[in-house]
Amino acid sequence: MSTVAGTAHRGQARRHMRIDGWRWGGRIFLVFMLLYTALPMVWMLITSIKSGFAAMQFPPQWWPDQPTLASYQKLLDPQNSVGQDFLRFFWNSLFVSTATTILSVIVAVPAAYAFSRFTFPGRNFLFFAVLLRNMFPAVIFLVPLFILMRAIGLVNTHGSLILTYLTFGLPLAIWLLKGFFDNIPVQLEQAARIDGATRFQAFVLIVMPLSAPGIIATAIYSFIGAWNEYIYAYTFLSKNEQLTLPVGIQRFFSENTTDFPGLMAASFMMSVPVVVLFLVLQRYFVRALTEGAVKH
Repeated sequence: MSTVAGTAHRGQARRHMRIDGWRWGGRIFLVFMLLYTALPMVWMLITSIKSGFAAMQFPPQWWPDQPTLASYQKLLDPQNSVGQDFLRFFWNSLFVSTATTILSVIVAVPAAYAFSRFTFPGRNFLFFAVLLRNMFPAVIFLVPLFILMRAIGLVNTHGSLILTYLTFGLPLAIWLLKGFFDNIPVQLEQAARIDGATRFQAFVLIVMPLSAPGIIATAIYSFIGAWNEYIYAYTFLSKNEQLTLPVGIQRFFSENTTDFPGLMAASFMMSVPVVVLFLVLQRYFVRALTEGAVKH
């Protein structure tokens, strides 16, 4: 008996060692990924507080002897041309991203609810046809969409970007929300309707509050996609007053030199809204991905 017990104990010890090995391996991988994603941001921030001469030194100066916020002051000062342009680009990006987010939610919520709750001819075909767009890279649609926007007079307007971003963001938004609606028991709506509520009232009062994490995740996805997009903004917009941030920060590049501290300061400030938005709402995003992907 003692031999059997000892063998079982050694087997359990080996299993625990294997589990601990995987656990520590996962922790090391997470630390590596954290460094991989955080170090570029740290280096960008350090470069933004250097002078132009210190930013060009080789070997690089890891920490500036005389840190300065001159680049940030120049970007946020509406009295100089750089500050005026940066603040205009920032507002343009904020407007386009916010409008895209609002319209994405307005369109995706009823579309996903219809796919989740109703049965109609061609339902499955139409649902997968919506996802078909994601099989192709966005650049394939660049020329056709430019011709379309020029034909309807939307070139050099923010409307062209909003419509384009809706085209690219809606498929995943609808798919994400449909999976979330599938996990909300239909019996809750039926009970509300028995109590006298209409279908619309049951949707607004029962389904919408329960699906809030999925809606927030959809909004985050739409906002980040519109905020960071470059190719279509570069193609559709040519007027300086219409440019968004990803295109507008090109002004820090010139033929003979580049203002690296100014470029890094602008890039860092461009990344701040997205990082803050995700950090504040990340729990809803993770919950939507997990609950929407698994049907209970």
